[in-house]
Parts: sequence; structure tokens; C-alpha cells
Amino acid sequence: MYNYKNIILGIILNSVIFCAQFSKKGVLTLGSIAGNDAPQQWSKYQSNISYIPTISFKQNILTQSFFDLEWGYRLQLDFSGDSLYKTIQKTYRGWARYSNEKLEARLGLQKIIFGPTQILRPLSWFDSFDLKNPTNETNGVQALRLKWFSLNNSSLWTWLIRNDSDKTSYGGRYEFLLSIGEIGLTIHSDPKNNHQIIGQPGISIDEAHKRVAIDYRYDGIIGLWNESAVIRSETSQIRISTLGADYTLPILNGLLIMAESMHTSNKINEKNEIKNYTAFMASMPAGMTHFGMYVSQIDWSDNKVYHYLRWSSTFDNYSLNWIFSLNPKRNQYDVGKNILPKSIAGFGANIQFMFIYHH
Repeated sequence: MYNYKNIILGIILNSVIFCAQFSKKGVLTLGSIAGNDAPQQWSKYQSNISYIPTISFKQNILTQSFFDLEWGYRLQLDFSGDSLYKTIQKTYRGWARYSNEKLEARLGLQKIIFGPTQILRPLSWFDSFDLKNPTNETNGVQALRLKWFSLNNSSLWTWLIRNDSDKTSYGGRYEFLLSIGEIGLTIHSDPKNNHQIIGQPGISIDEAHKRVAIDYRYDGIIGLWNESAVIRSETSQIRISTLGADYTLPILNGLLIMAESMHTSNKINEKNEIKNYTAFMASMPAGMTHFGMYVSQIDWSDNKVYHYLRWSSTFDNYSLNWIFSLNPKRNQYDVGKNILPKSIAGFGANIQFMFIYHH
């Protein structure tokens, strides 16, 4: 005999799905790149095809509350010359959410991103967002995230994150608004002893640790922001801080200029490794369709300079993106060549084209 509770649950779920608002979308990306610093015995030409179909349901429950689901899947093929060298087939997003005017609860594979920095990002803890990537894609994490909203423009986040080693990390964040700007306070505890990268550019850590951070943003004639984080484990203490500013010059449609400077300190036992980075960005729209961006990034400690130039033309459902970059070559890195990525992007001089279609 069937359990009556399961029957009732099935009726409710079928009713919700039947009455829900259903939508579907997808992103198709075709990319090709040519460079002068390919890995040995690899082609100087690479290409990729990526498609992320996404479906979603939304069901209003009361006047100011709703329940929704989203699921997306990544299919990607990477080619070196005419040879397939990498295939990616995995879930891109898969979460369920309940939301009302005071609470948002989301469970599943989702994006968690916060902090005001643009390029040099101490608080890039759970995402892979890159300002230079025209797709705006980022990795997600398996998590339960709760977010409470108050009437005084503040919000409280809490999360539980399940990692690849089936251990659960946890943390929270409090954001509030003052007359002098927006402030965020963040904590996180990670029991995992496996290797991981924290921040962008990344700092490695191989053991369980705790993180504490504060960030601030002021929007006035000049935008100002700061992110600072401390990560402590049994054998190391990492300090990361970024200071940034931007200003729009009244040139043509408005020339936005931005600069960030990052200082990192990685103390392991009695050894302290200090690094400094600077990033500069200039961007400007040209009419309603075209957009140009230039980014220069300097690693002062390792004496490396990276240049990036992009011209994008965006239409109703698609965009055309030309990217030129000049980077250090592989032999300028003090690691084995087999450890470095096989991608041409990020090494030497290269030119790249990306076609991005949304439906």
C-alpha cells in the first residue's frame, strides 16, 4: 500500500510544476585563438565550442514570496589544431530557492560572489569570475546559503559549503550601509587539508584554516574601495589587501579609468613571502553597440607585465569579441613546463575571437 504522505507530496509537486512559470535559455560560445608561445609539440592555434542550456521554474506562493528552480549543464570541447584534447561535461548550475521580502534560502550548485574589487580580488573565495572574460561565467559551489534582509539596508548571509572531499565549510557575511559608504564583514572556516587557491591572483594553502575579511566601498565623484583579508592555519598566516579607485572622464561617451593595488604577505613558519600587484583599466562605450576595454596588470615581485585589449560589439542576441593580449612567456615562470596550463591564452602574444550567442 502506498504511503499517503508520498501521494500527497507527489500531488503537490505536480501541481506546483504544472502551475509554475517555465523558462529556458542557453549560451553558445565559439572561440578561437592563435599565439606564439604554445606548449612544445602543440599547435599554435586552439579553438573551443561551449554550450550551456538552462531551464528554470518559478512558482509564486504568496504576494511577496516565491519558489524557483534552476538547472544548467556545460558541454565544452577544446581543440588544439584539429585534435580534441579536452572535453567538459558537467552541471553548471543546479539549485532550488525560496524567497520573500526578508529571506532568501538557496540550496544546490550556485554562485556565491561578493566584494567590491574588480581585478585584484582578495575576496574571490568561491568564484572564478574574471572581468576580462566576455562570457561573465564563473564556477559554482555546492552550498546552502541563507540571506536575511532588514529595513535599514543591511543583510546577513550564512552558508554551508560541501567540497570535493565531502567536508563541510561554513561562514557568514554582514553587509550594511552608512553615510560614508558600504561595509562588509566576512568570516569563513574550512576544515579541508587539500590544496586550494584563495583570491585573484591566487595564494596557495594546503591545510585547514580560518578566514576573516572586511571590505568597504564609497561611491562619489571618485569611487573608492578596499578589501582586506587574513587567513590563518596552524603553520601559516596570509594577509591580502587591495585598494582601488575609479573615475569617469567626460570624454565622448565617458571614459572610465580604474586602478587597483594589492599587497600580499604569506608567512609560513619563519619565512615571509611578500608580493605586490597593480592593475589599471580603461573602458569606454562607442554608441549603443560597441565597447572597448584595456587592462594592464603588473606583478612587481616577479617582474611580470600583462596587457589585455578587447573590442566588443553587442547586438540583440549575440556579441562579437576581438581580444589581443601580451603576456610573459612560459620560460619566464619558475615552475616546470608540464605544470603550466596547455592553453595558449595567458602566455606570450596572442589574438582571440569569441562569438557569444544567447537564446
